[in-house]
Amino acid sequence: MSRRYLYFAVFSSGMTTLAIEFAASRLLGAVFGTSNLVWASIIGLILIYLTFGYFIGGRWADRSPQPRTFYRIMLWGAFTAGIVPLISKPVLRFAADAFDMLQVPILAGSFVSVLILFFVPITLLGMISPFAIRLAITNSAEAGMISGRIYAISTLGSFIGTFLPDLLLIPLVGTTHTFLIFSAYLILVALVGLWVSEGARGALPWLWMPVVLAIIAILFASGAIKQTRGQVYETESAYNYIQVLEENGYYYLRLNEGQGIHSVYHAEQIGYGGTWMQFLAAPFFNQPPFAMDEMHSMAIVGLAAGTTARQATHVFGPIPIDGYEIDPEIIRVGQEYFGMTMPNLTAIAQDGRWGLEKSGKRYTVIGVDAYRPPYIPWHMTTVEFFEIAREHLTDDGVLVINVGRAPNDRRLIDVLTSTLQEVFPSVHVMDIPNTFNSIVYATVQPTSFENLEANYMALAQSGDTPPLLLESIQKAIVNQQPTSPQEVVFTDDRAPVEWVINNMVLNYVLNGEQEVLQ
Repeated sequence: MSRRYLYFAVFSSGMTTLAIEFAASRLLGAVFGTSNLVWASIIGLILIYLTFGYFIGGRWADRSPQPRTFYRIMLWGAFTAGIVPLISKPVLRFAADAFDMLQVPILAGSFVSVLILFFVPITLLGMISPFAIRLAITNSAEAGMISGRIYAISTLGSFIGTFLPDLLLIPLVGTTHTFLIFSAYLILVALVGLWVSEGARGALPWLWMPVVLAIIAILFASGAIKQTRGQVYETESAYNYIQVLEENGYYYLRLNEGQGIHSVYHAEQIGYGGTWMQFLAAPFFNQPPFAMDEMHSMAIVGLAAGTTARQATHVFGPIPIDGYEIDPEIIRVGQEYFGMTMPNLTAIAQDGRWGLEKSGKRYTVIGVDAYRPPYIPWHMTTVEFFEIAREHLTDDGVLVINVGRAPNDRRLIDVLTSTLQEVFPSVHVMDIPNTFNSIVYATVQPTSFENLEANYMALAQSGDTPPLLLESIQKAIVNQQPTSPQEVVFTDDRAPVEWVINNMVLNYVLNGEQEVLQ
């Protein structure tokens, strides 16, 4: 019974360790974002902490091969894991304010400080497996079998711990309470282990741990994750930290670290500047005269809270719009706070590429605005994706993509241009003023900016064209940019989008230049 429970403790420890790692990514992601650089930092340091744990645990087990030592280590690992999010909250809120003002030194210091907090619990939990092997081996002839069994059990626990936080607990109770649940669970496992191996006298002196953890949780676990001025709502989903801000009647949707407004809404205003309105100009690259009633349907990949769909409905009337948004919680927030209740809009909670590929419809315009700053999903930048989009466009259809750039670095735009030209005969680019965003238009028919200018003149003279549409087309004309395609073409086999963007970001921060595409 003692060995079977030892195996169960190893399973529980493995599950808790991976759950903490994933919860740590969400804890930091709400402030520092979900970029590959953040993920690499979290995973890399946790692996280092585990390495320390494996080394120390093996030595400690040889010096004190006792179950009570094993379960006490587990107790301290579980307890310290539970208090990490509570201790880090003031630091994270301070860092969130610094991120809004892009105070890089403060951000770097806060990031490192929070990661250091994980050193103690992860190191202690890393000690569990080598310690368990030492306790379980009573016959050297079974050393290999028992070692393999314990690492297999620990890995199975890690597998469960990979999915529980993101798919169930974080959307249900939030990141802080996810830490507390796994901490309390592992404390219980360790206390029962002490009771089994040492009796009541071994377990009772440690009952203060769950009591203290409960008191700390009651006092400090509640409250907003962020305290941004104008915040009216926040929540965590399986995909994002979601934040709604309100100022002077305008509602803003921010995700994760908040560097980017994903949707805007005002009950009495429809024009917000920014990228959303530039999707409206897309069909007017076709041969003139292109009438407004020739815009029959639209798909939006990256619907967010529906700003683009609402503007398109205002300009073109109740045309059918399919909006793909992978996060169903964002759709709910859009309906509640952003007026995303237009009867002509069908909000579809699916990955945009998969949903578009399975759709049996063809659209006049397909808009792609699926950014998670600073990244655009790589699988929406390839020849294969653009071929899918082309198959779902009408004969006069246009694909529109929102693309990020640095002030003097257009490499991502250039490589997307060359990739799009593998599928579409004409590709056009315009820059959004006062932003780091550009809009790329790819048309099924050969087109030009001259077509756009001619259609603008006709629409302006008609007298009944919505001003928002005229403003969109005028901005596209005034801010048009030459295309500079490269020889590189992104495919599903090779699309180093993260590599390009990471390099752009680092070069921007360091004020240097370095070519990454070869």
